[in-house]
Amino acid sequence: MSKKNIYLTIGILWFAISFYLLTIPGKELPQISWMDTLHVDKLVHITMFFLLSYLFSYPVRKSSRKYTWMLLIAISGLLYGIAMEFVQKYYIPFRSCDVEDMVADGIGSFAGYFWWRIKLKKQTIL
Repeated sequence: MSKKNIYLTIGILWFAISFYLLTIPGKELPQISWMDTLHVDKLVHITMFFLLSYLFSYPVRKSSRKYTWMLLIAISGLLYGIAMEFVQKYYIPFRSCDVEDMVADGIGSFAGYFWWRIKLKKQTIL
């Protein structure tokens, strides 16, 4: 299996894991007060969506239209995050729709996009 396919496979697995994590009923989530104080939930969202963007962007990094594909991946990540917030609100018991989570999802998705842009620009300079 090529490295490109490995990243794609890991990306698909991470997508499935993220879907599972985003659909856990609210009563099953840990309730730790210091986590709320430190906004750990937002860091989790940023990390989760950064990894989605990073992993799905890897296979297209050598494409002639890599930046277009990576931007579409980042936008898709943001739209997935927004959609999952509404899934949580309407279909997952004891979960709600949180605009701050949507923002964190977008930050993570676009951080993955910009990480690749910076990395690939540096490679062309060297």
